[in-house]
Formats: sequence, C-alpha cells, structure tokens
Amino acid sequence: MDAHVPQRPPVGGLMTARIIPIRDMRGTGGARRLSPALPAEPDPGTGILLDRLQRPLLDLRISVTDRCNFRCVYCMPREFFDQDYPYVPHAELLSFEEITRLARIFVRRGVRKIRLTGGEPLLRRDLESLVGMLAGLRAELAVPLDVAITTNGSLLKRKAGALAEAGLRRVTVSLDALDDAIFRRMSDVDFPVAQVLEGIEAAAAAGLGPVKVNMVVKRGLNDGQILPMARYFRDHGHVLRFIEFMDVGNSNGWRLDDVLTSDRILEQIDAEMPLEPIAAGQAGAVAQRWRYRDGSGEIGTISSISRAFCGDCTRARLSTEGSLYLCLFGDQGHDLRGLLRAGATDPQIAAAIGQIWSERADRYSELRSAATALPARRIEMSYIGG
Repeated sequence: MDAHVPQRPPVGGLMTARIIPIRDMRGTGGARRLSPALPAEPDPGTGILLDRLQRPLLDLRISVTDRCNFRCVYCMPREFFDQDYPYVPHAELLSFEEITRLARIFVRRGVRKIRLTGGEPLLRRDLESLVGMLAGLRAELAVPLDVAITTNGSLLKRKAGALAEAGLRRVTVSLDALDDAIFRRMSDVDFPVAQVLEGIEAAAAAGLGPVKVNMVVKRGLNDGQILPMARYFRDHGHVLRFIEFMDVGNSNGWRLDDVLTSDRILEQIDAEMPLEPIAAGQAGAVAQRWRYRDGSGEIGTISSISRAFCGDCTRARLSTEGSLYLCLFGDQGHDLRGLLRAGATDPQIAAAIGQIWSERADRYSELRSAATALPARRIEMSYIGG
C-alpha cells in the first residue's frame, strides 16, 4: 500500500491530494500530533471556553476504538483497512478512567454533551461501564449532561438494555439502506440489515428512543433508498437524517459528482410526503430539521458540502489515544494523553485545553466551499469519530 498510493481526484478546482496511508498519519509523515504546553498559571478549570470565532465548546465526541466490524465504503474502505492494517495498540488507548478524568475537565469547562464513537464503539469491551462512569458526572458536577452513542447497530440488540441501565440517554445508528443487497454493498460485510433494524427496536424498547438513524447518501449507490428509508422510519417513529457524502479523511475516494445535495433529497421526499421546516433543537446543531405536514414525524439533513455549518460549530473530538482534534477534517491533534501520563494536574490540563480552544479558527467546510487551498493530510473519521 505504501509503494503504490492511489491518487485522489481533483474537486472543484482544488489541487489533487495524495492519499496518505493511515499508519503514516499517526507519525511524522502525516497528521501532526502536538504536545500542548502547560501554561505557567493553572486554570481554575471552570467557565465556558470561546474560540477565535466566539464559538463555545459544548460538545465532546470521544472515539473509544479505531476498530470496526464493518467496512463502509465512505469510512473504512477494505482496500485500505485490510487484515494488515495497524490499529492503535491496546496500551495506547485511553483507559476508561483516563476518559472519565478528561471528560470531567471538559464538563467543568462547559461541555454538556458527550457522544461515544469509533470505529464501532460497542466493540470496546464493557463499554457500559464507561457509560456509567460518564453518566455519574451528572450528579457529581450537578450538570444536565447528555451521554449518547453512535453505532452501526450490529451489537445494539445485545447491548441496548445494559447501556440504558448505565445511564445512556440517546443512541444514533448509522444505516444506509433497507435493501439487504445495497446494505451489504455499502457496509462491505456479510451481515443482514434485519439485525440492525432489530437493534434499533431494542434500543427504543430500552428507553433510548426515538432513535436517530443516519443515512449517508452516495449518488448512484444508495440514492434509490431515500424514499424507502423515509417511509420506514416515519412509520416506526424514529428520526431519519440524511448526510451528504463528505470528503472526510483521505481513503474514501470522494468526488463531488458522488454528492447528492440535501435540496435534491428533500425534493424527493416532499413530492410524496410534504415537509415543512422546524427550528433547530439547540445551538450548534448540525442537522436542519423538517417535519411531515401530516404530523407523522420528522427528518433531518446534514449538509456539510452544500451548506456549511462551521459558523456555529461547538464540537471537539478526542481520538482513541487521547489526541484532541478541533475539526472533523483536522490535520493535527493535541496530545492530552501525554499530559495525563506525565502527571499533569487537572488545573494544568484544563489550562492547556483552554489555550488550545481559544486559538481555534477551524472552518474547513466554508473554506472548501470557497475553493481555498486545504490540508491534504486529514485524519480518518474512524480514528476521531463521525
């Protein structure tokens, strides 16, 4: 793979970017991993943080593993993530105790939503224990903390009850087709879509509903599933969200021609099931919301390509081995694990996080839309979570 690296097609006049093998992205050959400096004066560790564009830090997404049992074509294509792919060694992963300690620091700085991601987070053994530790921060810090998870649903039927009992509030399931053949083509594994649907219903039965279902739409591959998906999840009382195929990472062969915009998706649905817009549920929400005019439910659209939402982005991402990324399309991370394991105190780590966030000016999607020169070596989504 290193010797013959395929070329990524040019997009919108941008220069062609060389695909960087993921093993290089964790070292000096790819995405940078920066060592945060400890400020001379410790931070009290409380209060809302604002970046250079006055965006607060409210949401933290934590990738608990870079492994996944699916090989979705837009996230972990098999030609790159094969049996020889070098995953992060277990000793380099953040422990549950380290994750909880960092989460506590972030919550004291204003974070009110934590989402566990991956890879496939349910592959991390005893994940419900971590959920319980994070949920415990609600009472410890007296804050209304939302703990959620994004999963491919393959293990959800088995895990839903334990996750809910541990304190999970919400679950989002990634599902790109109801047709079994199309589902298998997109996930690139021998796994029936029926089991994912059973997992969704198990989550609802455990009190985690209505479940949000994320559908990545790739033109010519699963766009024929838009209406069947909309009908099915409207009838079952769950919230379906359509995501434009994004240029995340370097390995998914993204082309602008493969993008079906949210406007085109909405046109299809509205022609059969009339829609009307509704207000966003909270500040910084990435999805635009629409409800069926007959009152039978709602859908969402996430339009990173056609309608950038960088202006009110409130999210930071913690990678599997403790690097803090300030953008899904980032090319550098800040090594918080190094601070933890070097003996830094909570006030020192809080000060470092405050310094990192205060210097943040990321707005990749807006710049991409303006055809500005962009980083060629972005970290893979499976490493920092979607």
